[in-house]
Amino acid sequence: DVGAPVELTEKFGLPPEIHHNWKYVDFGPDGKLYVQVGSNCNICETNPGIHGQIRRYNADGSGMEVIATGVRNTQGFDFHPKTGELWFTDHGRDWLGEDMPNDTLHRVSKKGVHFGYPYCHQGDFVDPELGMGRSCAEFTPPALKLGPHIAPLGLRFYTGSMFPDEYKGNIFVAMHGSWNRSKKSGYRVVRAVIDGAKVRTEVFAEGWLQDERVSGRPVDVQPLADGSLLVSDDLAGAIYRISYTGK
Repeated sequence: DVGAPVELTEKFGLPPEIHHNWKYVDFGPDGKLYVQVGSNCNICETNPGIHGQIRRYNADGSGMEVIATGVRNTQGFDFHPKTGELWFTDHGRDWLGEDMPNDTLHRVSKKGVHFGYPYCHQGDFVDPELGMGRSCAEFTPPALKLGPHIAPLGLRFYTGSMFPDEYKGNIFVAMHGSWNRSKKSGYRVVRAVIDGAKVRTEVFAEGWLQDERVSGRPVDVQPLADGSLLVSDDLAGAIYRISYTGK
């Protein structure tokens, strides 16, 4: 019995603004509920203590803590299977050109860390509107730049045994794809490989973008108990299951 649905907006004191108001929530290994609160604009000074952050609560809505700030709009996060650290994707701001800034992958190493928004983007690019007098050295850089306007959404650590051993501990990331580039980008699933302090990505699944024609937009990824991977696609209205049988 999962019980009756609970309206989180009022119970958890979440802001009602529409811009970036989609909420991604998940329980962490500490048993607490993690909730993102996106920026209330494309680029602006966020309301202190309200927007552009990731929070956590006790399951009953009490004990709110701000875990990370300077987060523009994350729509996917997961917890490292060994360290319990929170990893998340973030969307960079729009209207600074087709190739700036990058969307990013982040690691929360300690409570209260600031990732730069709205003053610094992608760890090394000061915002031309709001970054005057600020330095990117003030903020925590991303673990990895993922590419401009690729719109990373859901991500999951892989702990299964169906795929080859080198996939264990990787992060699968769904890239929904660009909406404001003349040359489209994203529209694929990548795996982020963590090697100590270094992180790199490799293409895992693609084909939804061919010759600038889009046939699908990956939204989320979910490993199954048998080790296969589900990928949702909100353009085709489909869910794909990716499995591996060996060579």
